[in-house]
Amino acid sequence: MNEATRELPAAPAAGAESPEAAAPAVVAVQAPWRRIAADFAESRLALVGLVLLIVIAVAAIAAPWISPQNPYDLAQLDVMASKLPPGQRSMTGAMHWLGTDDQGRDMLSAILYGLRISLGVGVSSVACALAIGLGLGLAAAYFGGWVDALVMRVVDLQLSFPSILIALILLAVLGQGVGKIIVALITVQWAYYARTVRSSALVERHKEYIEAAEVLALSRPRILLRHLLPNCLPPLIVVATVQVAHAIALEATLSFLGLGLPITEPSLGLLIANGFQYLLSGEYWISFYPGVALMLTIMAINLVADQLRDVLNPRLSR
Repeated sequence: MNEATRELPAAPAAGAESPEAAAPAVVAVQAPWRRIAADFAESRLALVGLVLLIVIAVAAIAAPWISPQNPYDLAQLDVMASKLPPGQRSMTGAMHWLGTDDQGRDMLSAILYGLRISLGVGVSSVACALAIGLGLGLAAAYFGGWVDALVMRVVDLQLSFPSILIALILLAVLGQGVGKIIVALITVQWAYYARTVRSSALVERHKEYIEAAEVLALSRPRILLRHLLPNCLPPLIVVATVQVAHAIALEATLSFLGLGLPITEPSLGLLIANGFQYLLSGEYWISFYPGVALMLTIMAINLVADQLRDVLNPRLSR
């Protein structure tokens, strides 16, 4: 049989649909948070950092219930048990897994309470600074003109000075205390958020959806909060995560220098400072273990922030 007489397959009857046409087209739409979670989970190192950060946060929150001792209660401190090495029991039979400091304070309990203060100061200062910088940055990008010029000149002026210098001056004037150090950290941090959100908002400001919202005569607060703000959040999330680690490190530095928190509220930096004078005499654990806790906290936050930067940046091919 030649090519001209080869039998052709029968055409489907009229009205009948082929199996491919009959099958409905299913398009899987993945929620944004699921995509972000899946992309974040691709890095095992980031997952380790996230798990470590969760463990540290839970331990800090639950410090009053899981700590062997309340380091703020003077009635529980035993001067005779001062500077005990790790793993040694006191005369009362209490086990001190990380040793004690020069005041007889259990180091494990002091570290857990110190983490509670350091994380609280870092997160609260970042949240307040983010709100201030977000509002000023959005206003500068949307309104432009003298508003943009004024906000950006103040930002440039502040960022031209080292953060620790501004914080030292403020604490020298205000004094010690949790609220005062939070005010100092807010003052040195808000400019980072203002500059970041302004650069992102300037890109989004001239896009079609903003112009359409203005043509529809939507109110300015609605345009800013419902349309412009959500598209500026990804870089802000990354900056805020990094700045939490920066705030914790800066607070620890100020406390180490004696200008941060008072002795009655020891953060990790103050715990390191308390044991610094004993490093050369062999009592290393008084400064070493708080330093390890501070290092692990900052490292975990930075690992999470680094992966978030890659996940939330659409320009990076994954």
